[in-house]
Amino acid sequence: MSYWCEWAWLRDGPGRDVLIETDGARITGVTPAVEPPPDTPRLRGLTLPGAANVHSHAFHRALRGRGAEQRGTFWTWRDRMYRVAQRLDPDTYYRLALGVYAEMLLAGFTAVGEFHYLHHAPGGQRYDDPNAMSAALVAAAREAGIRLTLLDTCYLSSGFGSPPEGVQTRFSDETADAWAQRLHDFDGRHDGAVLGAALHSVRAVPKAAMPVVREFARTRGVPLHVHLSEQRAENDACLAVHGRSPTQLLEEQGMLRTATTAVHATHLAAGDIARLGRSGTGVCLCPTTEADLADGTGPADELSVAGCPVSLGSDGHSVIDPFVEARAVESGMRLRSEVRGHFSPDELTMMATGTGHRALGRPDAGSIELGSLADLVTLDLDSPRMAGVPPRAAVTAATAGEVTDVVVDGRRVVREGVHQLVPDAAGTLRESIRELVEDS
Repeated sequence: MSYWCEWAWLRDGPGRDVLIETDGARITGVTPAVEPPPDTPRLRGLTLPGAANVHSHAFHRALRGRGAEQRGTFWTWRDRMYRVAQRLDPDTYYRLALGVYAEMLLAGFTAVGEFHYLHHAPGGQRYDDPNAMSAALVAAAREAGIRLTLLDTCYLSSGFGSPPEGVQTRFSDETADAWAQRLHDFDGRHDGAVLGAALHSVRAVPKAAMPVVREFARTRGVPLHVHLSEQRAENDACLAVHGRSPTQLLEEQGMLRTATTAVHATHLAAGDIARLGRSGTGVCLCPTTEADLADGTGPADELSVAGCPVSLGSDGHSVIDPFVEARAVESGMRLRSEVRGHFSPDELTMMATGTGHRALGRPDAGSIELGSLADLVTLDLDSPRMAGVPPRAAVTAATAGEVTDVVVDGRRVVREGVHQLVPDAAGTLRESIRELVEDS
């Protein structure tokens, strides 16, 4: 299959009249400045590499627009989130995730990292298939047509030294060895998805259990992700128990390295930025969720300068839009510093594309060049929002509403704004959320 692009984002930025040839999954030819060959699909507008959503909790999508009027904090929001988590089973999770992943594709994401910790039945009982919830997510991603990195998450404690409580028993495998065995048993069943690992947080995994998670990821050569310093309360508790910051603790346990991505990194202690940077640890920022939950704004510019590759995630899905996330990183830095221009449009575009795919264990995705995975997203440059905007600055103005076409593995999954595999994505979401939320 070949596609002719009016504009395409190449290594040096936007090029005109670009013919992209594929053998299915991979790009086999990129030729600028050519007339469109007969019978070749034409992608009018600007075609970018597919975006990567590095941090997702699919079931949080059910909370969008609920509780927005209530004053509170992350912790009051968490109570509502736990009520949704308590209601999910493999069937309802599949239906919800199918709608969420379809929405991501319609927004321009071609890959997602699912930070998955909802493993077991209510009360912590094992399903007959202990990986039934994982299988539901894999099936939903396959059906929607999105690339999945399933970041199976180890969660053993509700706090430093405290056992899981209430719905948290659904998250826990009780020991790190049992967590690793469950993942081992899932090998061969993840249908093309990358099976990665995650440490929920330093409060949820005791120090003695961390090496099991680290070695699972290291020996398999897969990504390792961790929530880091999202809340000041967690930092304070870690300091009280361990006498060091969460970042220091992770460094001492050998968790910081180039295959690791720290999610949020909002409230870092002095020296933590340097620790993350010198280890090459990536950082995934989720600015719309961090704003929605009143978490705060992390030091994106300092992390980038220190050497941390910065990627983006929609996390709780109050918004699913790679362009809004990218702009929010720059906006957050301007509000912190009262200075403009921390990240260029090229850098923001890279956060949303190539850097994100590498964080998900797909270094061969996120660029339009020979050998790359054939994942493309086309933006309408003729919408009122984009009128007069130079193609190179598209990320500074575009939204998911400008996405017209999405190609994954050379296959057109979204065509003229319609998802070809899940045509009624809105209905799928509406019905699945109605099953889960009391006031729907």
